[in-house]
Amino acid sequence: MEIFYWPLLDLLMWGFISTYLSTFQGALPKFIGFIIGALIMWDILFRSQQGLTISFLEDMWSRNLLNLFVSPLSVLEYICSLLVVSIIKLVFSSGMMIALAWLLYSYNIFELGIYIVPLAMNLIVMGWAIGIITTGIILRYGQEAEVLAWGIAFLFQPFSAVFYPVDILPPLVQTITRFIPSAHVFEGMRYVISTGTFPVEHFIWAVVLNIIYLILAIMFFCWNFKAVKKKGILANVGE
Repeated sequence: MEIFYWPLLDLLMWGFISTYLSTFQGALPKFIGFIIGALIMWDILFRSQQGLTISFLEDMWSRNLLNLFVSPLSVLEYICSLLVVSIIKLVFSSGMMIALAWLLYSYNIFELGIYIVPLAMNLIVMGWAIGIITTGIILRYGQEAEVLAWGIAFLFQPFSAVFYPVDILPPLVQTITRFIPSAHVFEGMRYVISTGTFPVEHFIWAVVLNIIYLILAIMFFCWNFKAVKKKGILANVGE
């Protein structure tokens, strides 16, 4: 369900909306590419977060966390294992979505060229940072916080300028978007589609912010893990 159902549903809904808008000949020159491209790119961020968080939840639901952490496995090794699982799930779901976009709507995201790779990587890393923070909160507060696994990424969507440019946002919100990596990625994607050149400034902003947030996310998870161990409630996580 998580790998195939939601990507297919999103693609069908937004793809048909885009097809309808394309009937306005000449009025929306590059809008269709913006919409479907943004949808695929957003799904990359969302699936990278979901792949990590749901893998953690599966360990928690199966009461497997205690078994893992009485072994010599370190916290960083466990986080790295979640990242690997996230990549595997992401390859399947994004691959299917890209293929369907080409088959159903003749949209080829690889028309962005090699530029698509660094932009997508930034979204993956941001998804990881969000996922690690989410797992840290769930580890600390248990089932009461599980709802964050399904919706926390969408809190960033209005500020990420996924389907519209940053310029249309209020000035205060535009200031906030400067510190959100995904906003720079989606602005960069539209820049590539419009000009065919690589958005160096947006890319540098996204990379620097992602490095900072990923480090802070790992520190946050480790801090919560130590707190859970100190209180002796690791065995009860998932109840």
